[in-house]
Amino acid sequence: MRQTPTEKLINVVGAVIVRDGQVLCAQRGSEGELSGRWEFPGGKIEPSESARAALRREIREELDCEVQVGEKIISTTHEYDFGLVTLTTYYCSLITGIPKLTEHAELRWLPRSRLTGLHWAPADLPTVKLIMNRSS
Repeated sequence: MRQTPTEKLINVVGAVIVRDGQVLCAQRGSEGELSGRWEFPGGKIEPSESARAALRREIREELDCEVQVGEKIISTTHEYDFGLVTLTTYYCSLITGIPKLTEHAELRWLPRSRLTGLHWAPADLPTVKLIMNRSS
């Protein structure tokens, strides 16, 4: 990976929300470099917050829901043109609310076996592979 003096480091979290054996997938809107790609909902970690607190806040803001953050899945780093992104994903369960479209173009509940049918953001792919291969 190339290092440049202006490289921007971005720490983000993603929620793998599972309900009735299906996983919530979110499609990014038409703006930005990753427009139209699928991702696990979440966002940037603010300097003063923990990863789990950031994930709860982001899901509240993006989906108008409350989640319980569970087991960490993986942390991966991917270099995009706009910066170096470290994504940490967690299994989550809904506590209250039904996910609503506020920032994403589309939301889909899919069984793990169908996740590869979506065009995922590169940083999310390691998580997709791990959850598809999970035995439970």
